[in-house]
Amino acid sequence: MSIDNKINVVILTGGEKYFSAGFDLNEIKKIKLEKNNEYIELFHKAYKSILFCSLPVIAAIGGPAIAGGFDLSMMCDFRYASKKAKFGQREIPLSLTPILDPLWRIIGYSRALEVSFTGRIYDVQEAYAMGFVSKIFETGELLEGVNKIATEVSSYDRKLLVETKQLGQQLLNSSLNDSMKIQEWLFRTFMGSEDNHERIDKLQNFLKNQRK
Repeated sequence: MSIDNKINVVILTGGEKYFSAGFDLNEIKKIKLEKNNEYIELFHKAYKSILFCSLPVIAAIGGPAIAGGFDLSMMCDFRYASKKAKFGQREIPLSLTPILDPLWRIIGYSRALEVSFTGRIYDVQEAYAMGFVSKIFETGELLEGVNKIATEVSSYDRKLLVETKQLGQQLLNSSLNDSMKIQEWLFRTFMGSEDNHERIDKLQNFLKNQRK
């Protein structure tokens, strides 16, 4: 995914009422097993463009995120949802293989298998309880709330956001010792920078004013 260098955060959403109900099943019915390559490559390219985007990607889920729509939300770095949102990985009931990775990294291995094998629909409270959703917003307040969070995140140093996103992906496949080395090296590239000092000054001034 090519990103304008003036953009620091990406929000993926279908608005206050919708997210994505997944594939068009009538289109799927037209596809023959021996001629499915082009279609599969297309939607996996879309998934990977989100998952490996260099910047933070936030899902704002206003309604159902089912099957392919569930997988789409899974590719984002974290997810916020309205009270109307529903979730379900419906591939197995449709005789399709589910995407287990990165799902198991988000909610745990056993829970990911349960989500996949049952294919059942979860309400937003259960999705929150399993750690798939980070925060629930009142109906009609999702986009405003997510925009506030994204605005704050986007105010941070862009290079730092990019490096942290890359760091998170590196750590998933590193030993604990290697992870500590990577994090130590990365910390050195930012501690003592001009932006680092400016932000410390702002924090200290804020705390000083709070004590008055």
